[in-house]
Amino acid sequence: MTLQFKIYWSFRSPYSYLATARLVAFAAEYDVDAQLRIVRPLAMREPAYFERMGPLHRPYFFMDTKRQADYLGLPFRRPVPDPIQQDPVTLKIAKDQPYIRNISHLGVEACRLGHGLAYADSVSRLLWDGSVDGWDQGEHMAKAAERAGLDHAAMQARIDSDPDWYDSQMLANEAELTEAGHWGVPCYVYEGEPFFGQDRFDTFIWRLRQNGLQKRA
Repeated sequence: MTLQFKIYWSFRSPYSYLATARLVAFAAEYDVDAQLRIVRPLAMREPAYFERMGPLHRPYFFMDTKRQADYLGLPFRRPVPDPIQQDPVTLKIAKDQPYIRNISHLGVEACRLGHGLAYADSVSRLLWDGSVDGWDQGEHMAKAAERAGLDHAAMQARIDSDPDWYDSQMLANEAELTEAGHWGVPCYVYEGEPFFGQDRFDTFIWRLRQNGLQKRA
């Protein structure tokens, strides 16, 4: 019996990136239907979050993401440019966010085309593995789409024809995540039960095993 679950995920989340390679390998080996759901980063959903943040939060966050990447054997560096336009000192979020809005739209389109997880894997590596400066320039995004079996130009053309539809899809995904009982990413939801964070991946798999998880034939 194929087990179906949803993954709520953001392109600006380093923890989403750190979970994705394991998700891709898991979905290839086991009889599951892994449905990716793109949401906006917390910086867009709740900008005031950064105003409430304690002084130790960001230093620990930066240390922990790099440490976890080292533990998993994944290359890691924060994206250049940052997909979110944010003042590095005041942490104030800019009103307009063209980078993350468009890249998130592309993720929604990849999901619509049935390649969501492969696209998330390819693009998150482009953003976070430190191999590229200026991921938004030249052919980087087109090649990332090609690696996921997609045509970037065709995806972009469809998005440009109706960008509001893609916004509505992300809002619906965020409402689903809230309904499941959480707000953060990555969050895996099985039968209404949320498992938040890349560090809950093993617990999530444990739950699937309790419900008959099997390898693919």
